[in-house]
Amino acid sequence: MNFFDTADFYGLGHSEKLLGEAQRNNKEAIIATKVGHRAIDDKIVLDYSKEYIIKACEASLKRLGRDVIDYYQLHSARLNHLQDGECIEAMEILKQQGKIRYWGLSLNTFYPSAEADYLLEKELGDGFQLVFNLINQRALSTVKNAAGKGYGIIARMPLQFGLLTGKLRSDSQFAADDHRSFRLTPEILSRSLSLLEEKVWPVAQEEKLSPTQLAMSFIVSYPEISTVIPGIRTEEHVQQNTTGLKALQADNRMFLEQLSSQWEVILQLMEQQG
Repeated sequence: MNFFDTADFYGLGHSEKLLGEAQRNNKEAIIATKVGHRAIDDKIVLDYSKEYIIKACEASLKRLGRDVIDYYQLHSARLNHLQDGECIEAMEILKQQGKIRYWGLSLNTFYPSAEADYLLEKELGDGFQLVFNLINQRALSTVKNAAGKGYGIIARMPLQFGLLTGKLRSDSQFAADDHRSFRLTPEILSRSLSLLEEKVWPVAQEEKLSPTQLAMSFIVSYPEISTVIPGIRTEEHVQQNTTGLKALQADNRMFLEQLSSQWEVILQLMEQQG
């Protein structure tokens, strides 16, 4: 494992600092971070101005302890921010100055195509980070289109709020500060688990994979995907999320892909929860 993704907003810079300390002597480490979110007076403020991005990049480099950021991403910038042009100009300046090697866009969770299409049409940037997993396959056309044009693709949220780990039950409870406490309503949880039990876990058994391995393997079965970034908090997560992965049998991958229409109803319920 040599690719690490973070953001200057995570822990208000603390995540970058920890990553920098941990990987300072690792010449093989590839570091990606993001810019565009600020905390002002305890509020999240979006700032994609040229002045801020250039200043923020310098701060990220310092926290990471590096001379160059391998992959710098606009953090969930929307179409109007891209059309304004300042953020794109800033990224190109940083690339010309040698402070970043590549730049791209971390796309919106549910509707990634507008921003992706804009950059693809104008041939701007080098890659996209987007949500793509066995449940949320909305970005599949973007994945194929972008990869076909030479863009790198980072797949995030591979386990969809933990639903694809096989560990959640219909009576699972979440802490009040856990986003799943409102995102995974009893209805969403029940409908998701029913579909998983009926259609998905039998595929895991056939492939001789755990639920987590199946979820990760589904993603890496697409050659268009450059890498996948599961959340990791413990050593156990490292083992679960990085071992035993393989390309699925073609018919199994196609079967899981065709379930997207059934997942769409559940995704719409998730979207309503925010």
